[in-house]
Amino acid sequence: MKRVKRGPRFYLTLGAAVLAVAGLVTVLVVRSFAMVTVGPAEARKRAAADAAPGRVDCARVKCIALTFDGVPGERTGAVMDLLAQYRAVGTFFLEGRDVAANAEVVRRITREGHEIGDHTWNHPRLTEIGDDRVREELDRTADAIEEVTGRRPTLMRPPEGRTDDRVSRISRELGMAQVLWTVTAKDYATDDSGLIAKRVLEGAARDGIVLLHPLHAGTVPALPAVLESLAGQGYTFVTVGELLAPGTAEPGVIYK
Repeated sequence: MKRVKRGPRFYLTLGAAVLAVAGLVTVLVVRSFAMVTVGPAEARKRAAADAAPGRVDCARVKCIALTFDGVPGERTGAVMDLLAQYRAVGTFFLEGRDVAANAEVVRRITREGHEIGDHTWNHPRLTEIGDDRVREELDRTADAIEEVTGRRPTLMRPPEGRTDDRVSRISRELGMAQVLWTVTAKDYATDDSGLIAKRVLEGAARDGIVLLHPLHAGTVPALPAVLESLAGQGYTFVTVGELLAPGTAEPGVIYK
């Protein structure tokens, strides 16, 4: 059998081809972990053709999701009292460190039809800590919520909305979708309940996700005006999960 002699040009070409393939694989791997942001309407479109809408069909009804970040406590109960008055539901992104100490409040959240998401254990900026710490912050909180409610959260909100490709990858590994927001009242910067309500109402829109923090003094007093005005404008209050239905939140993906 005659052996074919290959010259330097052949090996240079082969080497270039191998590097090109390796580069393509690297790009595909990086892209597979890249941040992907999806709006509620797009999430609904991605649902299987035979998927049935949930309690509310937000493709037909003007929906908005109120979300509340922070530790569960006395003001969480006040928020739920107001939501009950307006027959509204919300999504509570809880910090894990006080979940066990406020177990009855946490159980009430699920009992009254609200949704619970993971807001880490100690509220660090996830983009500024290592991989193991990110996993611990999310996993530890999910464990605490599951221990109290029997349900493990599938939604998480990164503190301050700070996320990146790495946080998205870890969230996907943990089976959690990320939820940001379309409007914030910046209630962490003011106790003026009138201003908080004004900011929410000016930013409200169909398929919106509103960010509020019950622990701040002006937030709970602002809620009656927010709820009454939005209800008067024909909005239906839904959880984040209901806003996406019949689609389901995909782990690692960012929804806003």
